[in-house]
Amino acid sequence: MKIKLANHILLIIGAFIMIIPFLWMIMTSLKTFSESMQVPPTIFPNNLMFENYFNVFESVDFLKYYANTIFLTLGRTLAQLFLCSLAAFAFARMEFPGKNTLFILILSVLMVPMQVILIPNYGILTHLGWIDTFFALIVPGMFSAFGVFLLRQFFMGIPKELDEAATMDGCSFFGIYWRVILPNATPALIALGIFTILASWNDFLWPLIMTSSEDMRVLSVGIAAFQGQYSTDYPLLMAGAVMSTIPMLIMFVLLQKYLVTGIALQGVRR
Repeated sequence: MKIKLANHILLIIGAFIMIIPFLWMIMTSLKTFSESMQVPPTIFPNNLMFENYFNVFESVDFLKYYANTIFLTLGRTLAQLFLCSLAAFAFARMEFPGKNTLFILILSVLMVPMQVILIPNYGILTHLGWIDTFFALIVPGMFSAFGVFLLRQFFMGIPKELDEAATMDGCSFFGIYWRVILPNATPALIALGIFTILASWNDFLWPLIMTSSEDMRVLSVGIAAFQGQYSTDYPLLMAGAVMSTIPMLIMFVLLQKYLVTGIALQGVRR
């Protein structure tokens, strides 16, 4: 009982520490510019400046940034769920020469920092004429070595007897993948979807390098526009950050049980 109580106390303290930056972001978004620059800083604003949220839309094309980010996130997520699940199915269920070697090579991609391949990728996309287009934002992120690993581990835990029964009913390899594997892998697919959505929604460096026009900006790049060379409008910056964070919080609250289940189950596969 005492150990359980101590664990809950530690979790509460940890949760409080984690939520402090978010509360500070909300409080700053409701301050005036002068209040946000005070030294020592004030925690609570004297007057709640809800108009800061409306000023964000007047200062930049925030709805356009939102639409671009949603399109980018959906494009990457749907493509990864389809392509990674196909590759994972092949590694988990099919036998072909060099399967293990190829799988190790794919996993080795996880050890390569994105900054190392940034310049080569930029050269390729420039040659294709995709710079400052959605192709540059979406296509390079349509496949993930982590996604292949995550789904392969989960697929290997699905009984192969289901495949044999489907084969006896006349299913092809793709039919087994579509009708047997995917319906039984919902937790893992949702877990991968959440990871991909978070990574795509918060991606900053890649959109910053690959786009230059106002029409192609995403939220992460657009919010950074509030930070100037000599001064930063912190209330507007934080207001934009709050509005960009809300969809991710809603998604996590609604899908957290699938995320935990998917991670827990794939962690025990062999």
